[in-house]
Amino acid sequence: MQTGSHLRRRHGLAVILVLFLSLLRGSPVVAAELTPFKIGLSEAVNTALAFWMAEAGGFYAAQGLKVDIVNMRGGSRGAQELQAGRIDAMHVGLSSVLRLNQAGGDLRVVASVSNEIRFTFFVNPSVKTAADLKGGVIAVSTFGSESDATVTLALKKLGLNRNDVVLKEFGAGERRIAAVRSGEIKATTVNEPVTSLAYEQGLKAMVDLAADHIPWLFSGIVVKQSYLAAHRDLVVRFIKATMEGNYLALSNEKLAKEVLARETKVSDPKIIDISYKDFSLQTPANIEPTRQAAANVIANYPPGGSTKVEDYVDIGIIEQLKKEGFVTELQRKYKH
Repeated sequence: MQTGSHLRRRHGLAVILVLFLSLLRGSPVVAAELTPFKIGLSEAVNTALAFWMAEAGGFYAAQGLKVDIVNMRGGSRGAQELQAGRIDAMHVGLSSVLRLNQAGGDLRVVASVSNEIRFTFFVNPSVKTAADLKGGVIAVSTFGSESDATVTLALKKLGLNRNDVVLKEFGAGERRIAAVRSGEIKATTVNEPVTSLAYEQGLKAMVDLAADHIPWLFSGIVVKQSYLAAHRDLVVRFIKATMEGNYLALSNEKLAKEVLARETKVSDPKIIDISYKDFSLQTPANIEPTRQAAANVIANYPPGGSTKVEDYVDIGIIEQLKKEGFVTELQRKYKH
C-alpha cells in the first residue's frame, strides 16, 4: 500500500510534468497574461504589411500583447470607431484625423507606414477624356478618408474639381474596381494590390498619383491622445513590435510575400511581386512620420481648423525609441 507522503510526491511530479508539457505547447497561462490590443485596418492592402509581419514574427506576443487586427473597410469609418473608444489604434491616413479633430476629437498619428500617396485613379473604358467624367459618379471608400482626399488631387490634375462629379462611398477597393468595370461608376482611386488587379482586368489609369511620389501622411498609426496619456507603455510596446515587423518585411522578401499573399488573398505571384516592391520602395523603415508629409495633407485640407502639425502628429514615441537605441538595434539585427 502506498503511503500518503508517497502519493503526494507522485501527485507533485504529475503536476510538474503537466506544467512542463504545457510550456512546450505554449502555455495557456502565459497566453492569458498577454494584454489585449485592437487595431483597425483601413483595408487589407500592402501598407498593413508591418502589422501582419509583426504578428507572424511573434513580436506582439514578445511585447506582451495579444493584438487583434480588424479590417474596418474604410479609414474614416475606423477613425470614428477609434474616437469612440471601440478600438485602441487605427491604420489610417492623416485626412481622417483632421476631419475628426476639427470636430472635437483628440486623435494623434504616432507612427507612419507610408509618407507618400499610393493611389492610382482608374476609369471606366467609356471615359476617353477628362470631360467624360463630368456629372459621373466617382467612388471613395468612405468620406474623409485618403481615397476621398486624394480624389481631389487627381481631379485637379485633370482640370476638374469635386463639384464637377458626384462622389459616393463604395467601401473596399476591389468593390470599387468592380463598379468601375461594370460602368456603375466612372472612376475611383485604389492602391496595391488592388492597383495591379485593376491593370490585370484591363482598366486604364488616367492619373497615377503613386508615380509622382507626393509627400503625404497616407497611412499612419493613430491613437487617441487621452489613451496615449493613460496607456503610453502599451502603445510603446505596440510601436516597437510593429517597427520590428516592418524591418522583418523589408529584410525577408520571401516571408513578406507569403504573408502578403495570405492576408490580401491574392494568389497571382506577379501581383504580389509588384505589391511588395511598392511596399519596399515607399515604406519608412523606422515607421516615422515626416513633417513634410503631414504639412502637405494639412495644406490641401479644407480650411476651418488648426494648421499646426503638432495638433495631429506626435512623434514622441519614435524619438524615444531612437534615444533608447532600439532603432539602432533593429538596424544591426536586420542589417538594414
